[in-house]
Amino acid sequence: MQTILGANGQIATELAQSLHHHHTHDLRLVSRNPRKVNEDDAVMAADLMDVRQTTEAVKGSDIVYFTAGLPPDSKLWEDRFPVMLKNALQACRTAGASFAYFDNTYMYPQDSQLQTEETRFAPVGRKGRVRAAMASMVLEEMARGDIPVLIARAPEFYGPGKTQSFTNALIINRLKTGKRPLVPVRDDTRRTLIWTPDASRALATLGNTPAAFGQTWHLPCCDNRPTYKTFVAMASRAFGRTPSYSVIGKWPLIIAGIFSKQVREIRELLPRYEQDNLFDSTKFKRHFPEFSVTTYEEGLELIGREQKDR
Repeated sequence: MQTILGANGQIATELAQSLHHHHTHDLRLVSRNPRKVNEDDAVMAADLMDVRQTTEAVKGSDIVYFTAGLPPDSKLWEDRFPVMLKNALQACRTAGASFAYFDNTYMYPQDSQLQTEETRFAPVGRKGRVRAAMASMVLEEMARGDIPVLIARAPEFYGPGKTQSFTNALIINRLKTGKRPLVPVRDDTRRTLIWTPDASRALATLGNTPAAFGQTWHLPCCDNRPTYKTFVAMASRAFGRTPSYSVIGKWPLIIAGIFSKQVREIRELLPRYEQDNLFDSTKFKRHFPEFSVTTYEEGLELIGREQKDR
């Protein structure tokens, strides 16, 4: 039995599809209101804030994936995320299950240095500090050695369906609705974005590779690293639109945060858009050379076709 904790998000949905297609049909999807992804999935409603419910949800599992998400609210992250993770780890120890933790890059320095699995933690802002504390909790569990543990880390998403990310919200979703794309802060810095189906497929690969446990992995990304100027041009072509966009400067976003809680919550991420974002996934590609990484052109063309089919 392989179990996904936090089973309704884009990554979890694509993970369930990948696991079912490539690895196992014995899947359990767990969230407050779980929905089947594959016809033969088992679903279980559970609140990960409750250790008893979490333990029951994990019971009988061989591998557990933690893909739980929360809205971008700093207080909510501080109050809930560490408890959810602590309960999940405790449940896995009780069940003797392997634990695969899906992580992001909020704990890394927001500068232009190449990010590898050895990059030091230097979080900026409250949400960054929460993710650093969570990653440290998982690393402590890994060092303890009671259960097999791995960390699978991804940079910012872009992807099909209801993918939630800055890039999807400001560029892809606006193109879908015929609006002018918006670029945060600068259009000339290079970005590393991960295609969500690649992230989920790679997470499934790691979870089903015993030798991958006991390590941190950067999930595979295309190394082309376009600027937002280039990304908007590629996305516009995929949607049959003439490339056109507006850059939202840092200070207008900071000022907008005075009046909007939603904007205020993303201000701590703005420094990463002022310089190149260079996320390195060489380690994964070296260990899994057969894994095919989706190029930005391919991903955007798939989204464009998805939109036309609708």
